[in-house]
Amino acid sequence: MSSSNPLFNKVIIIGLGLIGASLAQAIKNNELSTKIAAVDRHKPSIKAAIAEGVIDQGSEVLSEVASGGDLIVIAVPVKAVQGVFVDIQQAIQTGQLAASCLISDVCSTKMTVIEAAKAVFGDNIPAGLVPAHPIAGAENSGYYARRADLFVNHNVIVCPPSSASCHAIERISRLWQAVGAAVMTMSPEHHDKVLAHTSHLPHLLAFNLVGQLADHDDNMDIFRYAAGGFRDFTRIAASDPVMWHDIFLANQSAIVSALDEFSDYLGQLRKLIVTEDSVAILGLLGRAQAARRHFGHMLTSTPYTATETAAASYIITPSRCVSGTIAIPGDKSISHRSIMLGSLATGTTRIKGFLEGEDALATLQAFRDMGVTIEGPDNGNVTIHGVGMHGLKPSKTPLYMGNSGTSMRLLSGILAAQDFDSVLTGDVSLSRRPMERVAAPLRDMGAQIQSTGQRGTAPLSITGRAKVGRPLQGIEYSMPVASAQVKSCLLLAGLWAKGTTTVLQPDVSRDHTERMLSAFGYPVKVEGQHISVTGGGSLSACDIAVPADISSAAFFMVAAAIAKDSELTLSQVGINPTRTGVIEILRQMGADIALSNQSQVGGEPVADITVRSSNLQGINIPASLVPLAIDEFPILFIAASCARGKTVLTGAKELRVKESDRIAAMAEGLETLGIDCCVTEDGIIIEGRGSKHSHDAIFTGGSVASYHDHRIAMSFAIASLRASDTIIIEGTETVNTSFPGFAELANSIGLSIATKLA
Repeated sequence: MSSSNPLFNKVIIIGLGLIGASLAQAIKNNELSTKIAAVDRHKPSIKAAIAEGVIDQGSEVLSEVASGGDLIVIAVPVKAVQGVFVDIQQAIQTGQLAASCLISDVCSTKMTVIEAAKAVFGDNIPAGLVPAHPIAGAENSGYYARRADLFVNHNVIVCPPSSASCHAIERISRLWQAVGAAVMTMSPEHHDKVLAHTSHLPHLLAFNLVGQLADHDDNMDIFRYAAGGFRDFTRIAASDPVMWHDIFLANQSAIVSALDEFSDYLGQLRKLIVTEDSVAILGLLGRAQAARRHFGHMLTSTPYTATETAAASYIITPSRCVSGTIAIPGDKSISHRSIMLGSLATGTTRIKGFLEGEDALATLQAFRDMGVTIEGPDNGNVTIHGVGMHGLKPSKTPLYMGNSGTSMRLLSGILAAQDFDSVLTGDVSLSRRPMERVAAPLRDMGAQIQSTGQRGTAPLSITGRAKVGRPLQGIEYSMPVASAQVKSCLLLAGLWAKGTTTVLQPDVSRDHTERMLSAFGYPVKVEGQHISVTGGGSLSACDIAVPADISSAAFFMVAAAIAKDSELTLSQVGINPTRTGVIEILRQMGADIALSNQSQVGGEPVADITVRSSNLQGINIPASLVPLAIDEFPILFIAASCARGKTVLTGAKELRVKESDRIAAMAEGLETLGIDCCVTEDGIIIEGRGSKHSHDAIFTGGSVASYHDHRIAMSFAIASLRASDTIIIEGTETVNTSFPGFAELANSIGLSIATKLA
């Protein structure tokens, strides 16, 4: 903010404690006001603030500094606010302050501030009154503890009453944004309720716990040997007792309600400990731990898996050869379904090889939110204490699916059959993807499900059967296009439906749901492309071994095929016949692929896959193979670019509604890297630049946008094996949704990927 264009002519801070003095310093440093004045009964603070140039004038009374003020910020204990309003009213009546002067505060309760204003101004509360609450503070208080950066990257909740003008709200918001805060708006009533739980209750408990332990006869030993958890939790008990006394009384109703709820939960925990209910205790602690992490991810849009930032890029130096034997992470589709069916089964399900990627973790968290006790994941091991077909509980918050379309679509079928209401949300990318493809047939079954906007996207709101008054009805549904997600959604809903649910698919799609239902003891009838389940059955817990994901293996299969003098073996990859389209397509293009050590793991066929350097040939991709390789086409486009001649893909409209429009995004990146291609309505034509006798560079260098789509990011990383210069890929943080550790594994076989964090 330039000093030639400050936000205010004169800001008056009433109260030079930590928050008031820090705000004054921040306004000064950011040149947000021509003049700054302060009112405080503590003369040394006023004297020091003037001497240090933090304020231009100060006094013990408002009348001496009020003239010309166009913003007053009240930073005194909440019980003293009404007296400040009396002073403000008198200054307005005597003409020292204009009636248009803006008024705000920094108090921890908002209804008390508004009630104080009503007590002074009656029904004529100034339109410029906009209460606000910065969620910032420090253990030390007072003028000398001030920090100009106290509000940077902290939230400020603006709580305008109905009387506030839009102009006043906008100006107060701009002030807080200018000092580095993130501004959100909330009603005063809701603010007080929320803060009672998240701020006031923890402070009350901290004061109470320290007081309780201080009364012990052996308190010296208690405090001397207190662990870090005690010190961390009780740090806030060192706060100003007068201030918190005022807050507790000012927000009495909401705090008492929060205390009562806390007491109920504490009573439940006491009972579980007394009865030694190990599973329930583990479930409570596990849900609490996961919820703490989960809410952090939701609020900050950071991933579940370890990373320092939500924005990253790959910088890849060209390399030519790959070799070795590697293990690919577990299959994402099977990981999703193992959590779902294990949670709904009776008994304990143990999973090995679970994919600890963002998408599968979103599914796991959703079932924790619905009351399922889940241990892990720990190095791919997960233990689920199933609650049975009717044991799910309503989540107290919307179920957050992150970027996972599989989670949202399959869960829609399960939740449509439950007695309770549900809301499914996701990140920005998922919220753009079509959900009517599952919502519409679920409505045909009698579900009440509401999507958002004209395009039928998330959030999804699902009304419980208890309100509807009748169960879902089995239907026969002909899918317009083959989709494992739609099929699985309807089959899962059919587990609770009255009668039989039959899905007719036009082509083969992944059959993991059918296989796993059978593994859990639920009968599934498969007659050609007709798949049926009859409602009313049950699931019995079993052990699941998740094979390596062929969709993830596809990146390394193409890497070995296009690189020079290369041989790569991928251990125990799932080769479910509804997923092997990528192998068939690569073989038709001339790839040298061999399968060995074939066996069955958890009802799924697996094999070691060995791929050697190959001279690929462009082909017309058979329509029958398109649904069997729908997720692998981004990396197949890289293979096509390295092939001799033209590769033509048709019948792949589904690619346009994935995490991104994968056809358009891949075409853009290919053209950036020097490949001629033509996007069609339902596919793409790629002019391969390969040679029969050479593995020379095919791609140029350049910067490619992945559009935060994990498969696009990984595909262009593999392109570096035939690039002439450095490739930079933007938006690679989403790789963790399906393939945590991709860059490290790729580097271990010969690639050179550096990750740059934004």
